[in-house]
Amino acid sequence: MLDFAKFTKYSKPGPRYTSYPTALEFSNSYEYDEYIKKMESQDSSRPISLYFHLPFCKNACYFCGCNVVFTSKEDKMLRYMEYLKKELEILSTHLDCNREVIQMHFGGGTPTFFSAVQLKEIIESIQSYFPNFIDGAEISCEIDPRHIDEDQMRVMSEAGFNRVSFGIQDFNEKVQVAVHRVQPYSITKNAMDLARKYNMVSVNVDLIYGLPFQSLDTFKETLNQVLTLDPDRFAVFNYAHVPWMKKTMRKIDETTLPLPDEKLQIMQYTIDFLTSHGYRMIGMDHFAKPEDELFKAIEKGELHRNFQGYTTKGGADLIGVGLTSIGEGVDSYNQNFKDMKGYEKAIDAGKLPFERGVVLTEDDQIRQYVIMELMSNFKLDIKRFEKLFNIEFKTYFADAIEALKPFADEELLTMDENHIACSETGTLLIRNIAMPFDAYMKKHSASKKTFSKTI
Repeated sequence: MLDFAKFTKYSKPGPRYTSYPTALEFSNSYEYDEYIKKMESQDSSRPISLYFHLPFCKNACYFCGCNVVFTSKEDKMLRYMEYLKKELEILSTHLDCNREVIQMHFGGGTPTFFSAVQLKEIIESIQSYFPNFIDGAEISCEIDPRHIDEDQMRVMSEAGFNRVSFGIQDFNEKVQVAVHRVQPYSITKNAMDLARKYNMVSVNVDLIYGLPFQSLDTFKETLNQVLTLDPDRFAVFNYAHVPWMKKTMRKIDETTLPLPDEKLQIMQYTIDFLTSHGYRMIGMDHFAKPEDELFKAIEKGELHRNFQGYTTKGGADLIGVGLTSIGEGVDSYNQNFKDMKGYEKAIDAGKLPFERGVVLTEDDQIRQYVIMELMSNFKLDIKRFEKLFNIEFKTYFADAIEALKPFADEELLTMDENHIACSETGTLLIRNIAMPFDAYMKKHSASKKTFSKTI
């Protein structure tokens, strides 16, 4: 049984650690020429993971923290497709595109805002530059159930897509109206039926708790409805209310947001409900059926975390394509322009649309390893770390070890000469447990408007 009484004092701003260093450390001091040199010098024996950002949405969902372009104009979408093709052409001059592709993800925005014909054109263009997708590559797409039809699902299936993720958030109509995303159950059921008809291996659904007018009772109803869809995975996110970063969130009346105690009750009930119906918990916000490959990866200590969430596909260079996309190399992160004008201008000049990033120091890489191991597998093999980096852990991280003692005292983790391992309750506080290893936290601790709260 999870001990939620221990949670409240740990509710403070902190990173989600989809990367380390986090995006706050990205800057223009990482210049284009150095970025190109790193791109061109990547090890061709390493596989590739591709991310394509398709940014368009018709309307704003007020809870959304993604980089989105709101439009209903066909010409804007067609123009973007042409720039994606140009970006791929430029990319092919700096990258060995014959490397194995083990993963591809379409994110947004609403990728299925593009028609079936347009999606097919985008996919064929990608395949013309990256011909070596391995058998069993993980190929996935984020889908708004309000914008998917059979032709689109057929195109994705024929192109090898095998995973989809449906955004639901909440089925309660009052909540949906408050966040400007009305999505009846029937629409989501139709989308789920299409995914099963076209043999998607894994179907994920996204829910969010902490939204306006939510209560434990309303969320119970949502969970019951979602369970009838029989998804393979659940992602149940804590709503990150950051109106100082996302203007659309300012449209949410903060007085209608559930209080922390209510959110904890929703979290506890969700964990109990899903585990009692055959799902198992993965870290702080994911659930999956026991036969899911994520569990095999956890047991082997091989689960990874990147900008798309948890994955079994590690050891790859992430190549981000499109507006605002982020890529990751062995010792660097790079991000494309967030504004369309800058994105197009760079490509028109024959350059990749790189705007900013960060080159990892030796200390960054050491801390990245520790933080990502904790975030992914919720434990750290200290002896393996010491062998890999030729560093004595307790000396290098003396301050972090001291900061973790209160967690150990409250049985949120165990810590000895060989391992740090989170308890079941501790996995839900994994962001807090990772933070003592973050060398940049002191710089940001003075600002309360830097990160969302961990609880």
